Amino acid sequence: MIMTRRYDHVDLRVSSLASVRSFYEVLLPALGFTKNDSNEKWFEYEYEDGEKITDYFAITESRNHVPNENRVAFWADSIEEVDKLSKIVVTAGGRNVEGPGFEGEYHYAVFFEDPCGNRFEICHRTGN
Repeated sequence: MIMTRRYDHVDLRVSSLASVRSFYEVLLPALGFTKNDSNEKWFEYEYEDGEKITDYFAITESRNHVPNENRVAFWADSIEEVDKLSKIVVTAGGRNVEGPGFEGEYHYAVFFEDPCGNRFEICHRTGN
C-alpha cells in the first residue's frame, strides 16, 4: 500500500490564544489554509481540495505551554513564494525572523517564531 498523504494536521499549543490569533489569521490563509473552522475553544483553519478537507492547522490555548526547540516547516512552491511569505510573516508579527536565504545549496528558507515563541520555517528545495 502506498500512502498518498504524509500529513493530516498540526495541533499546536500556545500559552495565550488571544496573543496569536491576529498572527495566524494572516499567516494561515497565506499558506493555503483558507476555511476558518474556529470556535471558542480552539482556532482552526483547514485546507480544502475541491470540497474535501485534506489537512488543517489547529491552535489550542494551554496556559502552561512553554515553546521548545521543535519546528514545523511549511513547503513553498518557489523561492519567490518563500520571499512573499516571509514578508507576510513580518507584517503579521512574526518574531526572530531569520532569512529568507539559502541554508545549503538546495534549501531556501525563512525561519521565525509565532508571538508565543513556537518555531516555524517556510522552505523550498531547489534540487537534490
